[in-house]
Amino acid sequence: MLSTFSIPGFGNKRRFDTLSEQEILALAISSEEEDGQIYAAYASKLRADYPASAAVFDDMAAEESEHRRWLIEAYKRRFGDFIVPIRREHVAGYYARSPVWLIENLGVERIRQEADEMERQAHSFYLQAAARATDADTRKLLGDLAIAEAGHEASLGTLVEEHLEGEPKAEEDLAARRQFVLTWVQPGLAGLMDGSVSTLAPIFATAFATQNTWTTFLVGLSASIGAGISMGFTEAAHDDGKLSGRGAPWKRGLASGIMTTIGGLGHALPYLIPSFWTATTVALVVVFLELWAIVWIQNRYMETPFLRATFQVVLGGALVLAAGILIGGS
Repeated sequence: MLSTFSIPGFGNKRRFDTLSEQEILALAISSEEEDGQIYAAYASKLRADYPASAAVFDDMAAEESEHRRWLIEAYKRRFGDFIVPIRREHVAGYYARSPVWLIENLGVERIRQEADEMERQAHSFYLQAAARATDADTRKLLGDLAIAEAGHEASLGTLVEEHLEGEPKAEEDLAARRQFVLTWVQPGLAGLMDGSVSTLAPIFATAFATQNTWTTFLVGLSASIGAGISMGFTEAAHDDGKLSGRGAPWKRGLASGIMTTIGGLGHALPYLIPSFWTATTVALVVVFLELWAIVWIQNRYMETPFLRATFQVVLGGALVLAAGILIGGS
């Protein structure tokens, strides 16, 4: 029955066009079972913070369970109680699902997009499976499931409207945005500010003291990487996120560390240019762009008034820059 079947890693996978109707039905059963588990996992993940979205995926998991029941009944009528153990990963070219544990790293909107893609892929599978079936009842069932999966995108929209109308949807979107800001934007912005501003003095002091572009670059590189490592570990160790709700410490540490390093490297990299005054001119332009980028992020995500952000960032950065130039040139 599965004489040419081989486990991934030990040989070639089966091609879909070599599967028998029994194997196609068994594959459909295992696929519906896995999709139902994925939707249930989505619901469990979202339930605490997004109860309305969780209700959407509870309903979708129930639909997948019903489809699985239909398939098992059809399978038993034709082939008996033993269901051939064949799954997605055993079939070449068959669509794959992301591991369920990855949902911990997905936002609510991304999870909804994943659900849309799952339904589209299932619809395509049932169309191909129905075309392969020769038994009339099996062909009808697979065709009906193809129609059902095609309608699931609309059903998902209906479920979203049913559970996420008006205020609940707005509240969930606001909560998702707030979580994004707390986990990624806030520590990333703090890192960018630290990397951009705190490295100005040592980089430009070295530049004007030595007028050696390579030495200046090495100082800037070491200062940027060192500050990035320090800020990343400090952010990660500062708060585990459980009480504050600021998200996983490794995410915040990563955002802070990377953005700190980028902030410093921005005006260190120009000193790879051999000409001192050309490198310095480019570095000053980069500093200008960095400071205005910080102002924009503060205004866009942190809702800091534009004039206040400009005063705090641009003026503060200009003072640090001036201090570095004066110290280096003295």
